[in-house]
Amino acid sequence: MKSTQEITAQVQQLGQWIPALRAQVGHVVVGQKYLVDRLLLGLLANGHILLEGVPGLAKTLTVKTMAACIQTGFQRLQFTPDLLPADLIGTLIYNPRTG
Repeated sequence: MKSTQEITAQVQQLGQWIPALRAQVGHVVVGQKYLVDRLLLGLLANGHILLEGVPGLAKTLTVKTMAACIQTGFQRLQFTPDLLPADLIGTLIYNPRTG
């Protein structure tokens, strides 16, 4: 069993990319440290993130920048009142021939 110091050292070593990512995003997006931290939490928790707010708060720019920094894809979805779950995940159509 590992000691507390060993676990702490391992966490610090593996988490060195977090301040670097914050700094990289901070070069592009100014004044959104809270948003960047919450995006990191969602990323580390392997979850989904819903960003809401008035236009002009750099929501899309922040997420695009973070996606570029970690070299992953980015897709934006504009919610509308008539948006249905099937619009997001598609539908399954039963084919009687193949079952």
